[in-house]
Amino acid sequence: MTNTTANNSSKDGSSSTNAATVAALAFTSMMMATATTKLDTANQTKCEKSMGDPKTIYYKNEDIMETTTGTTTDNDEKQETNSKAKESIKLIKATSPSSLPDPLTSEEELFEQKSRAAKKHAGALKLFSGNGNMSLALEIAKVLGVNLGKATVGKFADGEVNVMIHENVRGKDVYIVQPTCPPVNDNLMELLLMVSTLNRASARRVTVVIPYYGYARQDRKMQARVPISAADVARLLESMGIDRVIAVDLHCGQIQGFFGPRVPVDNLDGGIVGIQHFGDKDLHNPVVVSPDAGGVYRAKKFKEGLAHRFDWHQDIGLAMIIKQRARAGTVDQMDLVGDVEDCDCILVDDMIDTAGTLCKAAEVLKAKGARRVFAFASHGLLSGPGNHRIATSALEECVILNTIPSTPQRKANDKLTELSVAPLLAQTIFNAHAKKSISALFK
Repeated sequence: MTNTTANNSSKDGSSSTNAATVAALAFTSMMMATATTKLDTANQTKCEKSMGDPKTIYYKNEDIMETTTGTTTDNDEKQETNSKAKESIKLIKATSPSSLPDPLTSEEELFEQKSRAAKKHAGALKLFSGNGNMSLALEIAKVLGVNLGKATVGKFADGEVNVMIHENVRGKDVYIVQPTCPPVNDNLMELLLMVSTLNRASARRVTVVIPYYGYARQDRKMQARVPISAADVARLLESMGIDRVIAVDLHCGQIQGFFGPRVPVDNLDGGIVGIQHFGDKDLHNPVVVSPDAGGVYRAKKFKEGLAHRFDWHQDIGLAMIIKQRARAGTVDQMDLVGDVEDCDCILVDDMIDTAGTLCKAAEVLKAKGARRVFAFASHGLLSGPGNHRIATSALEECVILNTIPSTPQRKANDKLTELSVAPLLAQTIFNAHAKKSISALFK
């Protein structure tokens, strides 16, 4: 028993000695590793945080202390050094504006809403334009809240049209704004080649926005051996591979039928833009007058729009002028059907070319006792002496839309007022792209 106890005691003693030795070796190794780490990181950047100041403070060890093997820095000295480092660091503090920006007006809020809605659906929408009416295309792009597509539409040295698209349109819904106004053939060829270029670039759908449709007046054979140019232009566009047509006040509604059933045509009524303009005027016994028999339906719609929009309880009259032409562009005789005595008359037509018919109609109305004579037309071609005739006519005011680019001569004419059709076209493009109703715009 005694020997066993002695042996156990000796074993316990030796075990304690070994454990102490191991602990001492581990402590020595840890201290050496710590010193080595301090030496390796003496010139590196450190960061510290404290509960009192949660900001992270960056500093260099060489600016704070000198590291030596086997020694440590006192806490007081470290805190003093850290405070110096904090003082030397310039902190950037976030500040809030002292006052909030002015609230948006009702018009600005409406524009913001439309812009956000357009951008929401504009992921696959691309808008391009030829040289026909660049200002109108830029205005449409601004209303939609999208950028006008980058393209080169010019001419080679020999006069041939040169078209190049500088953006990816693969799988995109593309809209081309290009009226076929004078120079008619150049603008039409630009439109045809742009459609061809976009189709060859794998555009998903190509829609042509034609504010003014050229060759529209030759829509039927009035005599032998003449073309039906409106139908021929439609066949050209359809053969290029268009998917939809958006136009403003086609000269005749049957032009929509010249396109096949696979190419729908949206014929927008430009009269709704003029209704707002004339509704704000103080009109006395208003009478809407059609300058020819073919425009009676257009004048009737204009009259109904005025009565509905402004809830006019007074009767709005409707009159018509029957004209007999000696030849194209020349009127031989005019007869008035209706009463315009002591009334404010509004002549409503789809286009004004040389303004000969319009100015003569104004004289007839004045001779029949009209107080004032106004005129409204969607397309102001004003070819030749048209602008001068309006300036010297009996018209009080002539209102047109910007479907055709303006000129300095038009702007100098005090009797000529130009309204923008861009909001109507932009809303139509948006509705077509978002698969919404277009007829709802005219209710």
